[in-house]
Amino acid sequence: MAGFPDHARAEDTEVNVWIRFGLRLGVSAVLHPFEYSKTLIQLGYEPIAPLPGKSILGKPIMKLPNIFQYAGHIRRIDGFYGCYRGLAPKLVGSLVAMVVSDRVADQLGLEQPDENKDDSQLSDEELYVQFKKSLKRDIVLMVSGVVASHPFHVISLRMMAQFVGRETLYTSIVGSVAEIWKSEGIAGFFAGLVPKLLGDLACLVLSSSTIYILNKYIIKDKLGRQYNSGFTQFAVSSLLYPLQVVSTCSAVSGSRLMAAQPPIMPAYKSWVDCWNDLQVRGELKRGSSLFWRSHSISSPVIATSFAPLPKLARYQ
Repeated sequence: MAGFPDHARAEDTEVNVWIRFGLRLGVSAVLHPFEYSKTLIQLGYEPIAPLPGKSILGKPIMKLPNIFQYAGHIRRIDGFYGCYRGLAPKLVGSLVAMVVSDRVADQLGLEQPDENKDDSQLSDEELYVQFKKSLKRDIVLMVSGVVASHPFHVISLRMMAQFVGRETLYTSIVGSVAEIWKSEGIAGFFAGLVPKLLGDLACLVLSSSTIYILNKYIIKDKLGRQYNSGFTQFAVSSLLYPLQVVSTCSAVSGSRLMAAQPPIMPAYKSWVDCWNDLQVRGELKRGSSLFWRSHSISSPVIATSFAPLPKLARYQ
């Protein structure tokens, strides 16, 4: 009976993990229309004409629609349910990532950290050991989860990208798998994986290390550490945001969708080629601002994004 409390605690921890996972799925589903809009923005598609305006400094700019106006445009075109295009593979991918990453961690003997342990009672050496163990487990969970779920991520992005050309190539998970396999082979399922993996891995390592250092040497109170964690993760993810844009564009590039064709998107040979092109055009941060969006009047994106596009026959 001595081991019963530990066993019960482990079960409670696992239950809490799955409850939090379910809540994340629910929130992800509710906010999907905004994620849908953000994806199209990252792809460089601007269906709503900008309005002339001025910046805070009085410089002439072209004001683009915010995320709510963009989502409203999608709803006007495709209706309420059309706002949730690409949600199914995203949820399936999240579930696959959760299951696979947990199995990999268990196979490697990486234990779940004790959430009930009070860090204030640990020595500096014990805190460092706990930090290394937690970071190692988090890296394994993140890498295995991202790799396992990436094919579903690609399918989800391409389902959303169909809004641009009104295609019907990606209408179901099974049909999308057949389309990618037929047109690109197995490599198509992992399009955009490298920049996504680099961004997520760098974000995890940098944010975890920064939080640990600040908590150890500067921030001592519990409330301050909670704020530090959230702020640090936000700052690091903002710094690495260009990799998200490159990953999204690379995941769609190579497909037969209009969103992957000029003038909306050049033909990229690799994700590095995509990065270089977006960097030259100053578009690595597109979609980072969701409420106050604008371009300078001289921006080449404005000249091309709103040009009339040729009608594209629907693929069957």
